[in-house]
Amino acid sequence: MTETEVQERVTSVGGFERVKRRSRLFLKHENFPLIIVLVALIAIMSKASGGLTTRRVNMLNILMQSSTVGVSAIGQGFVILTGGIDLSVGGIGLLASVMGASMLTQTIWANIVGHSVSTPFALAVMLGLGIGFGAFNGVMVSRVGIPALIVTLGLWQICRGIGFQVTEGRSVFTLNPTFAFFGQGHVGAVPIAAIIFIVVAVIAYFVLNHTTYGRSIYATGGNPVSAWLSGIKVRNILFSVYVISGFLASLAGVIMTSRVMSASLDSLKGLEMDSIAAVVIGGVSLMGGKGTLVGVVLGVLILGVINNGMSVLGADPAFQGIVKGIIIIAAVTIDYVRRGRAAT
Repeated sequence: MTETEVQERVTSVGGFERVKRRSRLFLKHENFPLIIVLVALIAIMSKASGGLTTRRVNMLNILMQSSTVGVSAIGQGFVILTGGIDLSVGGIGLLASVMGASMLTQTIWANIVGHSVSTPFALAVMLGLGIGFGAFNGVMVSRVGIPALIVTLGLWQICRGIGFQVTEGRSVFTLNPTFAFFGQGHVGAVPIAAIIFIVVAVIAYFVLNHTTYGRSIYATGGNPVSAWLSGIKVRNILFSVYVISGFLASLAGVIMTSRVMSASLDSLKGLEMDSIAAVVIGGVSLMGGKGTLVGVVLGVLILGVINNGMSVLGADPAFQGIVKGIIIIAAVTIDYVRRGRAAT
């Protein structure tokens, strides 16, 4: 064997070892089981529906349907990583939806300003509401010290009450046609709603994994006292994650309103539970400080495949709720078991 052949053999063996090592790391990664679950669910739903769920149109539909829960779940993930929880996302999204629709509607009796406003103005108001209510949650949790569960649950009720006053319990239709872009528009074959979700996910991934702010979020959730002693402004971190969650909840309201071009008190019903379910399915610990953005996205897609598959199969909505409840309990149980083993 020549020297050149020996060198090539050594190089190929070294390359194989690197691939083998990387494969082992991938298989041990915390998100690998989620990928297996997602692929298995897609296969099961495809088999049960005779291939209907894996058609290209339906797969794109899953992405579009998941975008509403997805952007809200990313905000919820920021909050839960700090050890908090945001039950107000459904209320904030609802209020943003009905306020926007009530300004965009061309039906005079339903319009709260007397005429249909421009899409940019309505969009600014809707997102501004999310930021404002998120800031309220942040102040009450980080400055006043009220438990997040109480504050956000109360705000959820307040937002629903205001939404009822704005709409008088009626649905709002006939919106400015230009508003349809965010929920019904496409770039090629890809829905704009899905693109918004992907962009938000990429930005959130960068923030959590490549910035000091992201590391501070994990530190705050892991041990707020140690984080404070190390110089992290814990109260500012807590305040900011609720602002992010409120903003993304209102963005979810924008997407949903634009998709159906209407708003009602049933808009975004159950968004708070779906966002929490996606986060815990994705492996984010309810105790804070542990989890990944990739896991949250996978959790959103798993939930989307389940919801879409059961709808295609004609499952009763109540049964869908039962399934999601079981999944949430199972995911939280797994998290507690893992933490218990880690502590021993």
